[in-house]
Amino acid sequence: MKREIRAAARTAGFDQVGFAPAAPPTHAEAYEAWLANGYHGEMGYMAREDSVRRRLDPREALPGCRTLIVVSLLYGSTPPRTTAPGRRAADRTDASRGRRLPVVARYALGRDYHDVFEERLDALSAAIEALAPGARTKRYVDYGPVLERDHAQRAGLGWIGKNTMLLHPDLGSYFMLGELLTDLDIEPDPPFVHDRCGTCRRCIDACPTEAILDGRLLDARLCISYLTIELRGAIPEELRPAIGNRVFGCDICQEVCPWNSDAPGPDRPPFAARPGQPMPPEDMVAWAEELAALAPDEFRARYRGTAFSRPGRDGLLRNLAVGLGNSGESGVRPILERLRADSSPLVREHARWAIDVLPG
Repeated sequence: MKREIRAAARTAGFDQVGFAPAAPPTHAEAYEAWLANGYHGEMGYMAREDSVRRRLDPREALPGCRTLIVVSLLYGSTPPRTTAPGRRAADRTDASRGRRLPVVARYALGRDYHDVFEERLDALSAAIEALAPGARTKRYVDYGPVLERDHAQRAGLGWIGKNTMLLHPDLGSYFMLGELLTDLDIEPDPPFVHDRCGTCRRCIDACPTEAILDGRLLDARLCISYLTIELRGAIPEELRPAIGNRVFGCDICQEVCPWNSDAPGPDRPPFAARPGQPMPPEDMVAWAEELAALAPDEFRARYRGTAFSRPGRDGLLRNLAVGLGNSGESGVRPILERLRADSSPLVREHARWAIDVLPG
């Protein structure tokens, strides 16, 4: 049964598959301390009593659960677009003055990975039902109450690095995780017990907002991914300069990780854009002009099925205003003046800040 499920997971398109027991996560106390310190910021759903209860015991999420099938999808370490032919990835993500390229997390330029995972997990669930009629399953991606990296380490898929990402010695960290909870009793895989970060602290030192703390802790309130995606309100002014031109997510702690230097990419990028799916402009001014002209329903239609729908129109314009202010280019002033008159108070405030920090 285990061998056939593993084969079915491969057929469904997953790159890794491991089996973990449905037991409380190893780092349960660390998770509770993380919440107690407020490191989750405005992500209140992570601290809800029912959510915490299910994260601390998978059997709360699926009564009778005995096994977690943990799967991964590689999305690749190669930047999806570059500023010029031959320019290195490190150059592309540098937030130096005069840059108008909107830097976007590698996973985001294409389909929303949640949709891809759901389709493939449903296919795996159907295969399990065919193998074991009556077996119950429940799928989760990162929006669900599962401490996925903890269970992934227990399933042998890698170790949790100092940047709190799951790392694999051959695959690096450019992959997403998904889980299928089941009441089938399947022999677990050996856990990944080796910590291969050693004395390296490149991720900690490279984080421009100092969000990565010693002890494998991430203060989400300082993380650029949180600030540009999950945060619904204003980005703290003292953090805005460090964001540079990163307008959606951040890959810095993965870019500097030695385990990603030779990490392979997928044969077929799993989150590739659908045919006809429009791509955001490669210029912050052009992107801001496009978004500023969109009504809410037009934005939803334009970005449906993409990760950009998460922060919404106003959140993206907020991020672009910060990036334009950090560009240091006087030529971005006209679009910022337009955003200063936007219907959204959030956009207006960040546009005013950006205008104030521009030279001259």
